[in-house]
Amino acid sequence: MDANEIRKKYLEFQVKNGHKVIAPAPLVLEGDPTTLFTSSGMQPLLPYLLGKTHPEGKRLTDVQPSLRMQDIDDVGDPRHTTVFEMLGNWSLGDYFKEEQIQHFFEFLTKVVGLDPNKIYVTCFIGSEKYGIPKDEEAAKIWQKVFESAGVEAKIAEIGSAEVGDKRGIKPGERIFFYDDHENWWSRGGGCESTPIGDPCGPDSEVFYDFGEDKQDVEKYGLSHPASDGARFMEIGNSVFMQYKREKDGTFSELKQKNVDFGGGLERIAAAAMGSFDIFRISLLKPIIDKLEEISGKSYDNNTDEMRVIADHIRGAYLLAAQGLVPSNKTQGYAMRRLLRRAILRALDLGIATNFLAEIVPVVSDIYVDLSDSILTQREKALEVMLHEESAFRKTLNKGLKELHKMARQSEKTQLSGQDLFKLQDTYGFPMELSVEECYREGIKLTDNYREEFEAALKEQRERSQTASKGMFKGGLEDHGEQTIKYHTATHLLLAALQKLVSPDIAQRGSNTTAERLRFDFNLDHKMTDEEKKKVEDQVNAWIEADLPVVFDEYDKEYAKNILKAHGQFWDKYPDKLKVYTIGDFEHPVSREVCGGPHVEHTGAIGHFKIKKEESSSAGVRRIKAVLE
Repeated sequence: MDANEIRKKYLEFQVKNGHKVIAPAPLVLEGDPTTLFTSSGMQPLLPYLLGKTHPEGKRLTDVQPSLRMQDIDDVGDPRHTTVFEMLGNWSLGDYFKEEQIQHFFEFLTKVVGLDPNKIYVTCFIGSEKYGIPKDEEAAKIWQKVFESAGVEAKIAEIGSAEVGDKRGIKPGERIFFYDDHENWWSRGGGCESTPIGDPCGPDSEVFYDFGEDKQDVEKYGLSHPASDGARFMEIGNSVFMQYKREKDGTFSELKQKNVDFGGGLERIAAAAMGSFDIFRISLLKPIIDKLEEISGKSYDNNTDEMRVIADHIRGAYLLAAQGLVPSNKTQGYAMRRLLRRAILRALDLGIATNFLAEIVPVVSDIYVDLSDSILTQREKALEVMLHEESAFRKTLNKGLKELHKMARQSEKTQLSGQDLFKLQDTYGFPMELSVEECYREGIKLTDNYREEFEAALKEQRERSQTASKGMFKGGLEDHGEQTIKYHTATHLLLAALQKLVSPDIAQRGSNTTAERLRFDFNLDHKMTDEEKKKVEDQVNAWIEADLPVVFDEYDKEYAKNILKAHGQFWDKYPDKLKVYTIGDFEHPVSREVCGGPHVEHTGAIGHFKIKKEESSSAGVRRIKAVLE
């Protein structure tokens, strides 16, 4: 069964069980300034989950196209995409755990045809701190449905993913209890981060097992459902909304208990064909096939490039078919970024001429069955995308000419980071392309061109943030608490690197979301496993010490020369600046120039775990880390 069949059969199955099919929301929600794009099936239904009566009743279902730009840097691995479709069903005060679990198991095993022996599930272990019991009800229901399929289903009380990495799976275990970092849903994250007044509750996630041989034990530890290896992939999540966060921080039972289910269409389709690479499913493989034909290169030898191109063009098409056009603002800029990244990766494949005319019709054919209620501009999509491709290729040519013109100027013995920023900001010519061209043509760059570029970029962002202050409120604030934790953890990470690896380490870039932090820094060698472990342990030691985090404003010279605060762009800073200190004021763990905000004490951050350390560019390393 391919993805289009699964989409159709899912809606038929839910209708048979009394659900009303509702139209999917557009990717760009009109009148909603809280988010760039629809990123889940639940998002448009939030008012009804909060108690508003839905005109179609208490049982609803849909298939919602979604787009998450925060995942853009992870595209290239076998399972991350920016755009995806979410199978969804909701019970608004009607059925609850038993019917939801039984129906989803039936859909996976009887309709899609997945082997029940390859299905594993997780449940919430409870929270003694907040008086929330273990979800034994869901676990017992799961045991019953597995028993009906003749599958042994022992229960394992894991607690945390870190424990699971060391413990693994014991014979017969199929149902796993985890803490609120894995199996609790709220708009803010775990129990502690649940916003006041929000519906929330335990969830039960379903994973497909692609085989123990897929697990890289040395890299990720022993396999278990919540592990990071390639053996298990989450394919669905049932949220049981049965609690509400009160003003005093406690949780009370909701009068109306809801079910909010989301299942990844692409992931279920990958499970159906037994491939942990979702780019081989029917929604993506035709694009890959066409790329192989155009480039004359194979997917197996160019997986990263082809995955990025396939994902990004698919996302840009869905946006164009809904009437969005590329621009330099908000959603239009995100669309432009998708297209331009795809074109740049096509250059890496040797595709130097316009190619969207051949690719976009393939994508259009893939989505011929998707609802016309959101794809209202199918006919114009190709025209919009071809125009952007043509314009960007002209930009690339113009940028190359301008770069060489700069290099020929008599006073320009070398190009600076400010020059590279001008090429990107004024001509749309990406900095990395400038660097590659300089190396290729022997054009000299200043030693600190990256720092100069980042300073110019930071200055521009600060100007634009003033201009757009207040534009995004509401929903994004729900994730603010977790993002603040990651931001504070970034300060501790830099301090640990300077203490344990090299005192000369400085930040070369940073990107923080509500799900992870990404930190770039100067270092001329790959970190050893011992170095990574020491850094991780040091950060966690500072977190466990629950150190105070305070700030004050100081004169720039005092902050630099007396306080010895760490900063990157002293010549760019204003005369008065904000300095954050972590730990004892006289002997701080960290002291940095930063605009904030941060947590008030490190104990609020959570457990810090390095997921990956890799090269970002020449002489620059990158760490990706999460909080558990």
